[in-house]
Amino acid sequence: MNAARTAFLMAVLTVMLVGLGSLIGGRSGAFFALAVAAVMNFIGYWASDRIALGMHRARPLAPGEDPELEGIVRELAQRAGIPMPRLYSIPTPSPNAFATGRDPAHAAVAVTEGARQLLSREEMRAVIAHELGHVVHRDILTASIAATLAGAITMLARFAGYAAIFGGGGRDRRGGGLGAIFMMILAPIAAMLVQMAVSRSREFAADEKSARLTGNPLALVSALRKLEAYSKQIPLPTSPSAAHMFIVNPLRGGFATLFSTHPSTEARIERLETMAHVVRAS
Repeated sequence: MNAARTAFLMAVLTVMLVGLGSLIGGRSGAFFALAVAAVMNFIGYWASDRIALGMHRARPLAPGEDPELEGIVRELAQRAGIPMPRLYSIPTPSPNAFATGRDPAHAAVAVTEGARQLLSREEMRAVIAHELGHVVHRDILTASIAATLAGAITMLARFAGYAAIFGGGGRDRRGGGLGAIFMMILAPIAAMLVQMAVSRSREFAADEKSARLTGNPLALVSALRKLEAYSKQIPLPTSPSAAHMFIVNPLRGGFATLFSTHPSTEARIERLETMAHVVRAS
């Protein structure tokens, strides 16, 4: 279901891009915007791990520095059938975690100091399994493609607005300059909302993977409740562009909730509890 939803949302972004490109400059306009956005996101994709880890001042864990965490990650990586990812610690009391890397062979898992202090072994195991779910599903690649399409749509919408403002492109026969300016505002918002919906869908899929890897959906329920409560008290300083990587939304207040890259914690817990009932019944 989550895979089908992601495919549908990616198709929506593609249709938006083609439609907007045809409206503004035909196929050439759409291909140009897509090419520019693809180059930008391709560079980001290949350097995603270094960018994300550096942004949050994550430091690599030396072998033997945290044997319990190493053992958890090694065991779950074997269960998932992927190489052992690199481990990093983020020096912040805000409890959270994320995974990054362009593929399973280049994956890294980063855990904040706050999460290590807050979570029990079983809860940490569930969180790591969630992050490895992102690695197994190659969600960095999915996010990069979604960002490429959304970026191209935004770029084309800006072209339309500038053409209308400066009187170029013959927009009168396509609905007028006012319509182009209106599109300049609404198209990027629509693309952003679809992109965030892709991210939310992948969170549900990673939760399901965690439940299957650990066989204990309620451990992730307990972890999510703790992470949600404590992260509100101790926000994690990060960029909105990086918020989607974390297991719970690190941004609080204002538009952070309205334009969230995560489904609500209540919705995630409800799904996990349903999975736990199914496991007990079987």
